[in-house]
Amino acid sequence: MTSSNDYGATSWELNVQVDQPSEDSPLDFKLRVTGDFHVGGVMLKLVEQIPVPQDWSDHALWWEQKKCWLLKTHWTLDKYGIQADAKIHYTPQHKLLKLLLPNMKTVRLKVSFSAVVFRAVVDICKALNIRRPEELSLMKPRKTICKKKSKEKINTHPINEDILDLDQTPLSPGSIASPGLYSKTMTPTYDPINGTPLSATITWFSDSPLAEQNCNILAVSQPNLTPDVLAKMYRPQTQVDKAKINAGWLDSSRSLMEQGIQEEDKLLLRYKYYSFFDLNPKYDGVRINQLYEQARWAILLEEIDCTEEEMLMFAALQYHISKLSLLSEPQDYTNEQDVDEVEAALTSLEVTLEGGKIDNILEDITDIPKLADYLKIFRPKKLLLKAYKQYYFIFKDTCLSYFKNRDLSQGEPIEQLNLRGCEVVPDVNIAAQKFGIKLLIPVSDGMNEIYIKCQNEIQYAKWMAACRLASKGKTMADSSYPMEIYNIQSFLKMKDVNSAPQLMHGPTEMDMNPESLVSPRFLKKFKAKQLTTRILEAHQNVAQMTLVEAKMRFIQAWQSLPEFGLSYFIVRFRGTKKDDLLGISYNRLIRIDMATGDPIITWRYSNIKQWNVNWEIRQVEIEFDQSTAIALTCLNADCKTVHEYIGGYIFLSTRSKDQNETLDEELFHKLTGGQD
Repeated sequence: MTSSNDYGATSWELNVQVDQPSEDSPLDFKLRVTGDFHVGGVMLKLVEQIPVPQDWSDHALWWEQKKCWLLKTHWTLDKYGIQADAKIHYTPQHKLLKLLLPNMKTVRLKVSFSAVVFRAVVDICKALNIRRPEELSLMKPRKTICKKKSKEKINTHPINEDILDLDQTPLSPGSIASPGLYSKTMTPTYDPINGTPLSATITWFSDSPLAEQNCNILAVSQPNLTPDVLAKMYRPQTQVDKAKINAGWLDSSRSLMEQGIQEEDKLLLRYKYYSFFDLNPKYDGVRINQLYEQARWAILLEEIDCTEEEMLMFAALQYHISKLSLLSEPQDYTNEQDVDEVEAALTSLEVTLEGGKIDNILEDITDIPKLADYLKIFRPKKLLLKAYKQYYFIFKDTCLSYFKNRDLSQGEPIEQLNLRGCEVVPDVNIAAQKFGIKLLIPVSDGMNEIYIKCQNEIQYAKWMAACRLASKGKTMADSSYPMEIYNIQSFLKMKDVNSAPQLMHGPTEMDMNPESLVSPRFLKKFKAKQLTTRILEAHQNVAQMTLVEAKMRFIQAWQSLPEFGLSYFIVRFRGTKKDDLLGISYNRLIRIDMATGDPIITWRYSNIKQWNVNWEIRQVEIEFDQSTAIALTCLNADCKTVHEYIGGYIFLSTRSKDQNETLDEELFHKLTGGQD
């Protein structure tokens, strides 16, 4: 052992505890060091003294009091501020973690506890065959919650755990896929045994532990839970309850250990950002299924509201998906008709050079389409019943104008409404033939509420699609307009039970358990037999869909709900004395009255000039165009969580297919870090 004389009077003893992977009890060592020692030198000196030879490459030093990793091995102990009273652990960076996935399946795998959460999620998604990891994050489970009037405890996830163990040699820290991994034009890979092309999913994640077992295991829907189990699961009753859920998100710019997560702890892996980019059935079997499952649980646990018609449609799709999942083998989309990107580009170039025409050729960019028709309008006022009046409407660019009649449409309108930045909410009841559009238009002192009534579903689909695009600052000349109309019409058709042919149902179809397909709120309205009949009637609209098509339709219908994509936080705005709710969506912020649940004002991300965090008073400050600025304090979560949501959505808006899916991690942290 080295004596103190070898280092002079400035040396001191550093206590280090070594965690051994194969042993329960750690080893304690005392190292004689000086402040000039580099961290790397300390680790080398420590390994030389450990009597057990083994691979220590995954170990690093952890400073317990400061809760930080000493990963900069060229830094000295003085630079880190380490002195003799420091408690240092020499511990593995990769540890076992349990993750509850959106489909309520628990997996156990090794995760980097030293990398920031954003990087850890990237590696987790690579192991689970999930593309676009930037859309997901980790959150702590909700604690056991008691009912208000009784002290009966409700389990957050009372499901018998069947843990899928993926414990294996971890991915190297910070490793990422090669730039060409996500290209559709990848070279086909063939099975060495039978010579057939491998599944696209296996090719995609060939080094994933799932590839060694069954890469489709997480792409298969889980069986429905019994009504008793479903009834015991926690359901948020109000928007405030929904806000409390969001307090559990981990900080993406800090590691798991720094946030108090220990080995074998359980976390939830969830889609945090509701901006799903480039969903492709050929490569996204697991991703689509996990999205479907998160949507399904959001509806069953009443985390998002829907109407009776919509609930029956969701129930019919769940029933159809569960039937197909039991009957069919996991699907392989390798042979699916999918035009190669290079071939598509060459075809387009060939058509252009030959002067030929193509079906979806762009219209003249100077010719912006418009809609013109008779609609009814209503402006709510206190103490007045709903009284709709008919006017002649013209929709052009992002503006909605109305006139007394068609003859006067060449003159000045009665009113012109710019829908850029407005809230567009469907007000539809298929059974009552009600096709309405609710518009919440931001003004200086709040929101103007306007109701538009259409005559039929065809008219509704066109005008609703135009309103949705206008709210995003797009016109009907945008290439997404026809698809928006199609999606709206498909959604209406799925909800229309009367349009389905009335077929006789066999005994196997009548064996469904309808209580497992709808939320408890709707169980109170129907008897089980009535519910079964209505779900089977709605099922006729979706009975011909394939498994992946049904899941995609479910996700699209979820996205069409008015509350979709809103993450709530309890906040207090600067200059006010009462608490409000802040709704954060993929393109806007909404200030919501906590008492009534009504939106007060909306701010679009496109109008943000800058935003940051005042760390001294934990306040998020946002500056918009036109000299508008707001500042708010988050009361139910750390202000960093709110800041990260805003920056995260802005980061996701920068994605494009041309990027070949390489993540700009530096940009993410720059947008979400808040200059911490």
